[in-house]
Amino acid sequence: MSSLEERNEVGLPAAAAPGSSAAGLGVGASGPGMEPPVGGSGLQPGQEEPVLRREVPGQDADPEVHPKKRVRLQEGEAGKLEERLYSVLCCTVCLDLPKASVYQCTNGHLMCAGCFIHLLADARLKEEQATCPNCRCEISKSLCCRNLAVEKAVSELPCECGFCLKQFPRSVLERHQKEECQDRVTQCKYKRIGCPWQGPFHELTVHEAECSHPTKTGNELMGILDEMDQSHRKEMQLYNGIFSLLCFEKIGFTEVQFRPYRTDDFITRLYYETPRFTVLNQTWVLKARVNDSERNPNLSCKRTLSFQLILKSKVNSALECSYLLLKGPYDDVRINPVIYHYVFSNDANETDYMPLPIIDSVECNKLLAAKNINLRLFIFQIQK
Repeated sequence: MSSLEERNEVGLPAAAAPGSSAAGLGVGASGPGMEPPVGGSGLQPGQEEPVLRREVPGQDADPEVHPKKRVRLQEGEAGKLEERLYSVLCCTVCLDLPKASVYQCTNGHLMCAGCFIHLLADARLKEEQATCPNCRCEISKSLCCRNLAVEKAVSELPCECGFCLKQFPRSVLERHQKEECQDRVTQCKYKRIGCPWQGPFHELTVHEAECSHPTKTGNELMGILDEMDQSHRKEMQLYNGIFSLLCFEKIGFTEVQFRPYRTDDFITRLYYETPRFTVLNQTWVLKARVNDSERNPNLSCKRTLSFQLILKSKVNSALECSYLLLKGPYDDVRINPVIYHYVFSNDANETDYMPLPIIDSVECNKLLAAKNINLRLFIFQIQK
């Protein structure tokens, strides 16, 4: 048995092979009571000791490396940094980067404006205190504040244009997509006379030069314009109706405030009701419900409000009225005005539930997130 095998049998470490890291560092098989190998470096006689290069912090990298390669490495590291920033600055609810305002709880957890309002609305529907989804601390419009530093940081992060797929800072992305991007979707200038074409901006000039709509006959253009006039006429009917109502002799309006209540039935349901108020010398009440009295509206992402006008006074004759609801003077909720009509009597003193014309569920959540829903009611009495 050789001396190397004997060392392995008794459990002693064998000499490092030449060229290995152990050999380069001078680590051999010496131990207590044993003489080190020749030269004290673990190398056999006649072998040269390899030279170790140690990188000293602050020194430049190998000058033989092409400078562009070093730049690419730095760009790769920056990309990883952006990914880390995405996870740090994202909303704790939807896990996406905020597009507008950023709110934070008392412990600093971030929420985008949409999710923040959604959490407050959910808590109102369940009659619970809204809490942060991370730390479960209480959140409200008074307890939470905007984080301007995060908003500015997010606006500087790169984002990909949906048209040309190039990356731009979020602060300039909207302007790029609307005004500068050559691949943005645009429409033909002859759309007003019925041209349906839409395509990338860089193809617009070629299309308009070949568009057939400028050469259409007068009869063809008249048919197209008639269709456009019909849609425009529907929009004008609403405003003309409001202007005509403002000429009535008896007009009344008031600020109404909806408060949440629960039914006492076996299956409890959420509804909203205003205190009694007086308009046109009559006493009225407004009721509202979420998702047409759905049992658990907090489980639905799509939310709507519908309302009902109730006459509480006794009348001697039928009372024909037109009415509409608008947003309150200090609210930022967008409501499209719609005129409703009803003839009130002692036997028919409640209107059907009519949809409150809110633009979308986000605007509905703004109303539900508030402690009270404040709106303005107009009533026009029709004289016969």
